[in-house]
Amino acid sequence: MPIRDAIKTLLDTVDILHKSYPKKKFTLDGRLVGDLGEVLVEEIYDIILFDRLSKHHDGKTSDGRMVQIKATMKDALTFPVDHVPDYYLGIKINSDGTITEIFNGPGIIAAEAIKNRKPTKTNLHTITLFALKRLNDNVPADEKIVKKG
Repeated sequence: MPIRDAIKTLLDTVDILHKSYPKKKFTLDGRLVGDLGEVLVEEIYDIILFDRLSKHHDGKTSDGRMVQIKATMKDALTFPVDHVPDYYLGIKINSDGTITEIFNGPGIIAAEAIKNRKPTKTNLHTITLFALKRLNDNVPADEKIVKKG
């Protein structure tokens, strides 16, 4: 099953559950959204995902740049507290299975959004998509992870 079809099926299932049990939202948060995002990014960008979980990065580009991928279906992304990834690629997964690029560039640029924040217990800071998009506007084209073909 193509990933876009799988996302539509998952969202349709969530909608059915929510209609049956309106007190619950049944959002697709956490690991599932992250894994979906990583697969979508690997299909679109010059990135090969690692076979196993890695502490600070999810994959690397053909020229060896290490990349951390973050995905959301909401209005914010997370950024690590305890390190700055070499490259950070943040996306929003849309309900039709497409993605919107929110941030694509060196992690140090994205880190600007959280530079004055105190550490958190979860080791993650939340950054609005709006703030990351503003920072993304300042990333030079040659510092972005390129899309395939």
